[in-house]
Amino acid sequence: MISNIGIPGIILIVVIALIVFGPNKLPELGRAAGRTLKEFKSATKDLTNFDDDTEEKKANKKA
Repeated sequence: MISNIGIPGIILIVVIALIVFGPNKLPELGRAAGRTLKEFKSATKDLTNFDDDTEEKKANKKA
């Protein structure tokens, strides 16, 4: 679905975002979105590491 947007769609979204939020607020929103994605990625990584550690402990108990 997102792959069908294209360049004109992206330009339209940026223009609407500029109108709604204003040019001063947009960089702040971008930083907040970046921090959120970074935190989500870190939490996901921690969960996968926890799962790996749990599986290793189970394997060590069986052996």
